Amino acid sequence: MSYEDNATRLFIIGSHASHTMSSDLWNPVFEELGNCWTYQPWDVPAQGEMQDVRNGLLAADVIGANVTMPHKQWAAAIADERSEQVSLSGAANLLIRQDDQLSAYNTDLIAVETGLATKSHDHVLLLGAGGAARAALVALKGRIGTIIITDRHRDVAEELLTLAKGMGIPGRTVDFSQVAEAATQATLIINATPIGKDPKDPAPWGKARLRPGTFVYDFVYCEHVTGTILSAIDQGLEYSDGWEHLLLQAEAMIPLLGLGEQTAAQLRLSLKRIRDSY
Repeated sequence: MSYEDNATRLFIIGSHASHTMSSDLWNPVFEELGNCWTYQPWDVPAQGEMQDVRNGLLAADVIGANVTMPHKQWAAAIADERSEQVSLSGAANLLIRQDDQLSAYNTDLIAVETGLATKSHDHVLLLGAGGAARAALVALKGRIGTIIITDRHRDVAEELLTLAKGMGIPGRTVDFSQVAEAATQATLIINATPIGKDPKDPAPWGKARLRPGTFVYDFVYCEHVTGTILSAIDQGLEYSDGWEHLLLQAEAMIPLLGLGEQTAAQLRLSLKRIRDSY
């Protein structure tokens, strides 16, 4: 993919975009690659003026934007073109500008496919029902036996369950108060909520003991090890943390942005520098 010579800006759009690590991850990579691209946070509150955001992304010097909470479904809805995965999930975390149009992709989905779709999962507990959860669900299509979905907003969980059933996945929703019980039945637990951002956050299932062999997948990355991952480590379970997810979804952006193969190695070095600084 090629861009106009003056197209140099990439953004991350979200209600707390300036608190993400994405700029720290990507800007050293662009510097090492010797191009003049920059990656900038763009804080847009949940009730922000989204038409202005879309208009801003169509500026001639903009390449595109990653999109994070709570705007992933907005990104899918306003795109002029959508990948098949975006159309199915109803969520996008990457918008790329081509002339006066925006194309939507979901590299969260590609990351989950890479990390989890190599085998089937009998009983899945999905924590959260937003854009990340939608990506995880679609990524595992055809590899889920049953699913339990929980979200603090029960109507949102029910909406996602409808999508799951439409894909042939039986399941149910539960209140957050029932997470501990549901977790003990799961063979795969996916945390697609912000739980864990605060170092005081315990694992969503508290002190419950999980089934041997359960796999824990956490979308949350931060300076500390999350309670979710600490619980998995304590119980001797396999896991994938939010840093791994961040890297996998970033690597999935490389061909979409037309970057060279050396970009993957630079991303890994950049991520290692960030983690070593904590």
